[in-house]
Amino acid sequence: MTEPTTDADLRDLIGLAMVPGVGPLTCQALLEHFGSAGKVLRAKTAELREVDGVGPKLASKIASARDEFDPEVELAECRQRGVRPIPRSDPDYPEALREIPDPPSILYVKGTLKPEDHLAIALVGSRKSTPYGIRIAERLAASLARVGLTVVSGLARGIDAAAHRGALKAGGRTIAVMANGLSEIYPPEHEALAEEIAGAGAVVSEMPMRQGPLSELFPRRNRIISGLSLGVVIVEAAPKSGSLVTAHHAMEQNREVFAVPGPVDSLSSRGCHRLIRDGARLVETVEDILEELGPLVREIKPTDGATPVRHPAELRLNDLERSLLGCLDDLPKPVDEVIALTGLGASQVMATLSVLEMRKLIKRAPGNQFVRL
Repeated sequence: MTEPTTDADLRDLIGLAMVPGVGPLTCQALLEHFGSAGKVLRAKTAELREVDGVGPKLASKIASARDEFDPEVELAECRQRGVRPIPRSDPDYPEALREIPDPPSILYVKGTLKPEDHLAIALVGSRKSTPYGIRIAERLAASLARVGLTVVSGLARGIDAAAHRGALKAGGRTIAVMANGLSEIYPPEHEALAEEIAGAGAVVSEMPMRQGPLSELFPRRNRIISGLSLGVVIVEAAPKSGSLVTAHHAMEQNREVFAVPGPVDSLSSRGCHRLIRDGARLVETVEDILEELGPLVREIKPTDGATPVRHPAELRLNDLERSLLGCLDDLPKPVDEVIALTGLGASQVMATLSVLEMRKLIKRAPGNQFVRL
């Protein structure tokens, strides 16, 4: 597949993605078959039908796409509203999202996505939330933000909005994933919240700019919420809540699933209780989340030059613990060398190394040496 490295490539990809019926998997199949979006749009109907999943009606739509859709109008709308369309091949496209089975062909982004957003937790729940749910969602989101995790949610009424607000109040980063295009905020009363989120993170969507909020798009949106995250926390969910769809996507994507328990007589908590019965981790505090998350597939290098993160539990370390961890690497290092590097007393270094060892962030090697896990 040819990467969209030029404006023309990006326009062609936008034009292809705007064709009704061309979802992420079909788009990927077309690109792999023809090599570029431009070649797809120039292909004849018979050639398009050679691709799996492309029937006569869809082939006809794609063949007439150059006359039906104007990517320049879409790009002008993006520029007007401060939105950047990021194709899947772009280095700024979230790596975690690229790895799910059906990543968006294009991610429309208002705000900024940063490397540290790979350390993200989704927090979602019922639109018809209770005061209990709002309180817990805000508290958990704030705690996640304070330890350096980005909070991902869906900008919906209820728990989602509380999650975004909790992260913002704590001075953290948050990402809102919308089911409709970014030309119009839904629900409309969250327009000011969306602007605040864009200033401290990003508002994103896979939909063309002027796509309205259709009911069938919300379950599809939920796979992006989980795809951007290391795990998903459900705070209040009725038995048929859309939040359970997000939990299902998380399981399929090999993400962790967490659930907050509630009153046993509350309908809003029955979905959470079912998840817990089925094996989801029960969550009371942020420590429950950090303890469950395993080592990262790849280390995350913060933009501020801090020690690269290999395990989310490292986000809870104090300055001394973080400094000592930064002195260690994949090869065993004698404790005398660690003491020399830090300039600290031997007893303080040994006590701190013991804490890191108990937290399973380092291990002791023969000869009183230590290695980072």
